[in-house]
Amino acid sequence: MPRHVFAANWKMNHGPTDAREFLKSFLHYYPRHSDRQVIFFPAAVAIPAVVEGLKDRPDIRVGVQNIHWEDKGAYTGEISAAMARDAGAHFVLIGHSERRHVFGETDEETGRKVAACLRARLAPILCVGETLEQREAGETEAVVLRQLHAGLSRSDPSQLSHALIAYEPVWAIGTGKNATPEDASRVHRIIRAELKVMSPEKHSAISILYGGSVNRGNSPQLLAAADVDGLLVGGASLDPEGWSAIVRA
Repeated sequence: MPRHVFAANWKMNHGPTDAREFLKSFLHYYPRHSDRQVIFFPAAVAIPAVVEGLKDRPDIRVGVQNIHWEDKGAYTGEISAAMARDAGAHFVLIGHSERRHVFGETDEETGRKVAACLRARLAPILCVGETLEQREAGETEAVVLRQLHAGLSRSDPSQLSHALIAYEPVWAIGTGKNATPEDASRVHRIIRAELKVMSPEKHSAISILYGGSVNRGNSPQLLAAADVDGLLVGGASLDPEGWSAIVRA
């Protein structure tokens, strides 16, 4: 992966029509860059529109916001990793805080999903992070490492260079609060140290992103922090001009 990775999580925003209009505007603002990776995570129904809109921009990739861990079956409303790849996706968000805390996704399920991604030759972005209650109780490190181990537990260490990690403190998502660059760097350093133990030969190839109320004002400082390899951005990625300013940082 390039030094900096910028992931736009559109959540439940931008259907196919809005996605096409977004990309027309965004590509006007954002010329090709070879030193960074930009990834869009649209809603599933907009994936074909985004893939088509980026057909002449191989420097920009597409991902899906969620998958099921089974390859196929009677799972109404779900998509498999193979389906996502067939639709043009290269990345998958796994264990986003909203999947965990709104939809009840468990640590065990994140491990199954990461393994499914790697089977399908997709790159998982495993999200980890603590709630405000856990932070105030001094449990940040324990929570983050538990989620990290659970998410990677079903995957061979030799495959981990294909994965990415995103630290997203739950208390800083959509709240206007955000971890300081020093806060982010401290937790990223903990994650990096554990990855080195889990995969001594591959850990340096794993990008660690920060996500949590990132905007064009604080993104340069966050990117400059030690051990921060990129950003996972929600609301601030919905405006093409603003998002282009972040990814050009």
